[in-house]
Amino acid sequence: MPRENLIPYFEDLPLPFDPVGIFSTVCNYPNSFFLDSSMDKFHSGQFSFMGFDPFLVYKSRNKDIEVREDNKTTFYKGNPFLYLQEYLKQYSFKTISELPPFQGGAVGYFGYDLGHFIEKFDILSREDMEIPDCYICFYSTIIMFDHRKKKILICTLTNKGDGINKATKKIKEIKNLIVSSYLAKPDLSSDFFPISYNFTSNFTKKKYLNTIIKAKEYIAAGDIYQVNLSQRFSVSCDIPPFDLYLRLRKINPAPFAAFLNFDNVKILSSSPERFLRISRDHVETRPIKGTRPRSSDFLTDKKLADELLKSEKDRAELVMIVDLERNDLGKVCRYGSVTVPKLLVLETHPSVYHLVSTIRGVLHKEKDHIACLKACFPGGSITGAPKIRSMEIIEELEPTRRKVYTGSIGYIGFNRETDLNIAIRTIILTNGRAYFQTGGGIVADSDPEAEYNETLFKARAMFSALNNEKKVNLETLPQIF
Repeated sequence: MPRENLIPYFEDLPLPFDPVGIFSTVCNYPNSFFLDSSMDKFHSGQFSFMGFDPFLVYKSRNKDIEVREDNKTTFYKGNPFLYLQEYLKQYSFKTISELPPFQGGAVGYFGYDLGHFIEKFDILSREDMEIPDCYICFYSTIIMFDHRKKKILICTLTNKGDGINKATKKIKEIKNLIVSSYLAKPDLSSDFFPISYNFTSNFTKKKYLNTIIKAKEYIAAGDIYQVNLSQRFSVSCDIPPFDLYLRLRKINPAPFAAFLNFDNVKILSSSPERFLRISRDHVETRPIKGTRPRSSDFLTDKKLADELLKSEKDRAELVMIVDLERNDLGKVCRYGSVTVPKLLVLETHPSVYHLVSTIRGVLHKEKDHIACLKACFPGGSITGAPKIRSMEIIEELEPTRRKVYTGSIGYIGFNRETDLNIAIRTIILTNGRAYFQTGGGIVADSDPEAEYNETLFKARAMFSALNNEKKVNLETLPQIF
C-alpha cells in the first residue's frame, strides 16, 4: 500500500442496518475482524467496525517478530512494541471529522505477557498455548457502522490524484461482494453443535484457595495492597467460531466486544471494560473493580446492586486502581491534565454489576499512542497495586501464561484515533479447544471462598455460550474441575 499523502475516501453501503448479518458474509475470510460496540449505543458503543484482507500482518512471540507485507515476510528479534511503533509511523492521514473515528489502521490484540517487555522480572509461568503474544493487522479499507444514525459506510485509504479512481473501484468490488453474499446469507440461528462437557481448570479449587491465602500473606507482609488472581478454564470445542461468538454476544452483549478471525487463533470477546481511548492527544481509561451477579428477582437484583455500591472493600479496591492509573497516565500526559471526572459509578450489564471510574489526561506533544499504551500496559485493574510487584506475584502464583486474557483488543488508527479494551470475558479458540479465564482483586480482607465463587460468576456467560446457551448451575461447577 502507498504510504504518502493518504486520504480517506468513503461511500454509503446500501443495505439494511444489520452489522451481524453483514459480517457473516465475510467472517470466514482470513484475518477478518469485527469490533462490535452495538450495546449502549448512546454512550460507549456508538460505532462498530469490520474489515478483512489486511495489507500487512504483524505478529510476535517472545522476542521473535514476523511481518508479512506485499507477499514478503521479514523477521526481527527484539521488543515488539518498538518495531510496531516504527511501522505505524510510516502511515498517517488527516481524519474526516464527519466519519466514525476509525478510518484505517491497525487492528488486533496485545497479549498480557507483553508486559515483560515493559517491566523486567523473571518469567516463571508455563507457556502451553502456541499462539502469538501480539497479532496486529493493518487495514486500508474499513466498513463502519454508526448505531445512533443507523448508517453504514465503506472507507478506504488512497492517494491523491488518480488514487480516487482506484478507491472507487475497490469500494465497488467490496460492495458487490457483500451485497451479493448478504442477499444469499444463511440463517444464523442454526444448528446445535455438541461439545464435551469436561471443562477443566489450570487450578483445582483447593489450589486456587491456597493461592489466595498466599496472596493475602504478601499483602500482610506489605509487598502489595491488592493483586488480581485468575484461573483459566478450557474445553474441547468444535463449534464454528462465529456461531459461538453470536451465542456469547446474545448472552453477554458488551460495549467493547470483538471477533478476530486470525490464523490458528480466533478471539471472541464480550468485554465490558475500556482500556484506552485516545483521540489525538486526549486519553481516557475506565477501570472496573467490584462485581456482583445479577438476579432475575427484582428485589434481589436491587439488593445486590446496593450491596456493591456500599461495599467498602470494592470501593477501596477501585480507588487504589484509580490512583495507579492516574500515575500511569502521568508518565505520558501533560502536568496537571490528569483528572477523574467519574469515580465509583455503578454500571449495569446483563449478567453482572460493576463499579467503574473514568480517568482522563492530555498527552505530552512528544508522546504517541504506542508510548501511551506502554505506559499503561497491562491495565492496572487486572494486575494490582503496586503494579510491578503485583505482576511478579501473578507470575509466581498463576501456573500458565495469560496470553490474550487481560491484554487488550482494538484499533490504532493511522489518524491518531485509538480504542482498546481490556480482554476479559473473552474466549480463545485454538487447536480444537476453547480457553477462557476469569479473576478478581485480592485484598487484605478477601474471603477465599467468595473470591473463588466470583471467578465462576464472571465465567457464567462463557460457560453458557459453550453449553449451547443453557443456564449453567454454578453450584455444580466446583465439582467439574
